Amino acid sequence: MKKILTIIFAIAVLTGCKKNLLDTAPYSQVASETMWTTDNLTDQGITGVYAILRYGWTSGGASGLELYQMDALGMTGQTSGAESLLSGTITPANGYFSSHWQNLYEGIQRANDALKNIPLKSPSSPEKKARYIAECKFLRAYFYLRLNQLYKGVPIYLEPFNAAEATKARSSEAEVWAQVVNDLNAAIAEPNLPDRYTSGNAQYGHITKGAAYALRGKAYLYTQKWDLAAADFSKVKDAGYTLFANYSNLFKTANEQSSEMIFSIQNIGVTGFGSDTQFYCGTRSSFGSCWNTYHVSPNLVDLYENADGSKFDWEVAIPGYSALSVAEREVYFLRNNLTTAEIAAATVRGAKMSLYLPAGNEARLIKAYTNRDPRLAANVITPYSTYVGVFSGANAVVTSRWPYRAEAATNGDLRTDTQSLLYYLYRKYVYEGTAETPARDYGPTDLVLIRYADVLLMWAEALNEQGLISESISKVNEVRSRAGVALLQNTNGALPTYVTSQADLRERIRNERRVEFPNEGINFFDEMRWKTWKEKVFYAGNGVKQAWGKVVYAYSFKGDYLYNWAIPAVEIERNPNLTQNPGWIN
Repeated sequence: MKKILTIIFAIAVLTGCKKNLLDTAPYSQVASETMWTTDNLTDQGITGVYAILRYGWTSGGASGLELYQMDALGMTGQTSGAESLLSGTITPANGYFSSHWQNLYEGIQRANDALKNIPLKSPSSPEKKARYIAECKFLRAYFYLRLNQLYKGVPIYLEPFNAAEATKARSSEAEVWAQVVNDLNAAIAEPNLPDRYTSGNAQYGHITKGAAYALRGKAYLYTQKWDLAAADFSKVKDAGYTLFANYSNLFKTANEQSSEMIFSIQNIGVTGFGSDTQFYCGTRSSFGSCWNTYHVSPNLVDLYENADGSKFDWEVAIPGYSALSVAEREVYFLRNNLTTAEIAAATVRGAKMSLYLPAGNEARLIKAYTNRDPRLAANVITPYSTYVGVFSGANAVVTSRWPYRAEAATNGDLRTDTQSLLYYLYRKYVYEGTAETPARDYGPTDLVLIRYADVLLMWAEALNEQGLISESISKVNEVRSRAGVALLQNTNGALPTYVTSQADLRERIRNERRVEFPNEGINFFDEMRWKTWKEKVFYAGNGVKQAWGKVVYAYSFKGDYLYNWAIPAVEIERNPNLTQNPGWIN
């Protein structure tokens, strides 16, 4: 019943089959003349197209290409080390640019192969072939959308070809968006493509009309066709997608096929081939050996409102906080009953130890995280909150404390591989206890790419940009109501939830997206689309930060040219018809 054979078949057959850009060799061990010639091989071929959605995923280490880890490039996340794109040292020769390019074009090549050969070779039923063709049109649109988000205008290939034939010049950004829309138009028009699949359906995980409407609506947002975007998002609702009742439980395996999930990367629990989300944004308190390769930025934590909808303010939570230097503020994050050696070390680091409360320091800080938007606790392991880890095969409750002490597993300190620093850690998508996953590389939970809350907030954005403020507010409030935070309104100016203008609502919608989607690979693309990346990520004093704001690795914005990624130097060498984006020097 589980998914489109993605892990068991696709990962197995792709092992060892890394190819050059747009290689037309078959993407399994099946010979090219045989591929697509039976019903089973047709199914396997389609699985191979879907498998590219997992590009960069491995069981042995984080590649940095995983979609969810791109949050580390935005406002809401950060890496554990220096990131060259954010530190200003990246060049067009960097493999990060070429890996994204090559993997996304690999997806396009596989989709093109399917679109050409299914009609010619497959003996599957006409209805099945028509549905598969619609799915491949969607997937090709998705891969081109990703390319256009990053590189802003790329070559368009609609037929399979070999590397020697990959010599087209770049199409314009507008032309690529038009191609995305054309493919989605075709998918939507296919009568054999269902509106949605319900939980437990054997085809669950395959593309639906609802997914096609959602993706086309996103493309319309990029081209600022607000009315068309809103109309498409309305069609997603008509397809039967709704919000799941409980935000915290939404990201658990049991609810991965809820009516909120529109388009997901399918995972099943096979050791060595499962979801690696927990593996790389988790903690070493999971099975005693994991990494938090990337984690939560304090920018996100501070953005979560109070439950009444008012903005969180450290000065209100801890009077006198804002008057201190960043180094001095560490005192508020220290654990109770520090040892003499720990006090001396904190003093050397600059903490203002005259404000330390040996028996009440933890309680004072915990108050800053209480009575907040419940999504904060659902998404983030904040200091002095607990986490259910696994030690020696048994559950163990641990607590995030600073500084870390190596104590007994149960009721001890949460352990990370960066325990010499205090970072906020992700809770969303991080498995807790043996009941959720019995091994560190066994991750059965699907990773959602589009869900209905995303559609609602894009819908709200499209409505607001048309000046339909009341209608927009109602869409935002569907998301806020589910979260359990005060609703926006435009009638009572005395309340913090009062929307004063279109511009005010625009920023509220953007903040709503920031706090709703951490660890889902959405924020970086949002900031780039809104052209807010420089403002929200590269402001003075920002960087990879500890919880109280101490910068470990500083960010450096080198110019607006960063909004358009560099065309990979290796691709320009292979194809002299490619031109570089302005500002980048090969």
